[in-house]
Amino acid sequence: MARVTLVDVFKHRITQKYLQRSGIHHAVTVAGYAYDLALEASVSPDLATKSALLHDMGHYEWYLDGKWDYEEYRKHDIHAIKGAERAHKLLIRLGEDRLVAKEVSLAVLLHTDSYLPFSLSGKRTSLQDVVAEADRKDEQPNGLHHYNKMSPSSAIKNLSVLDKKITDYYENNIEAK
Repeated sequence: MARVTLVDVFKHRITQKYLQRSGIHHAVTVAGYAYDLALEASVSPDLATKSALLHDMGHYEWYLDGKWDYEEYRKHDIHAIKGAERAHKLLIRLGEDRLVAKEVSLAVLLHTDSYLPFSLSGKRTSLQDVVAEADRKDEQPNGLHHYNKMSPSSAIKNLSVLDKKITDYYENNIEAK
């Protein structure tokens, strides 16, 4: 089975729809961080970057009186739950291996514990830790990291570079950086 690439994932209409909400720049930046963190943690860079790219695809908009209300959003946030389901369905549609789709979905689900009444600290797998840390590295106060801009063409260029690094890592067993 041919590897489903980050560019394949990004170009899909479902990804395009949901990354418009959560921010293409944030998703691509977090995927880049996840690649480096995955190598450090001896985690699959393929799983880490896919999880990171899709980690916020469950975001939705929360407006109050026509204005974005971050505090109301945080109070009602279940984006990790919605995102895990969307990521799994998307990857299966793209022909991804079912176990890969499951691992990515779980990493999306557990990249944050903001919706849980308890902390996930010390309870995540190494992959899930990598995705959570990559997300934290790009975080800005009040969710502003979701509003940084990146064109789809720039995203494809950046993801193509990551795809090449991942291919090199697996084909040559080198840690391409």
